Amino acid sequence: MAPLPRQPQTPDDSPDAYVGLDADTAERRARDRGWPRVRRLPPDAVITMEYMAGRLNFSVRDGEVVRCWQG
Repeated sequence: MAPLPRQPQTPDDSPDAYVGLDADTAERRARDRGWPRVRRLPPDAVITMEYMAGRLNFSVRDGEVVRCWQG
């Protein structure tokens, strides 16, 4: 049987720390802290509910992060 794929490590980082930051600054900080994937979304965007380990999601309004969550 083939081995299971290795899941990316999730940095020990609080998503709440990104709320209120400028989106560009937040994305740079997330990458510097080890997040392999960062996704920007408009508020209330319609998205699928799949969880992706190692991804940080930003909901951005007027260039500012208004919500942040893992997966």
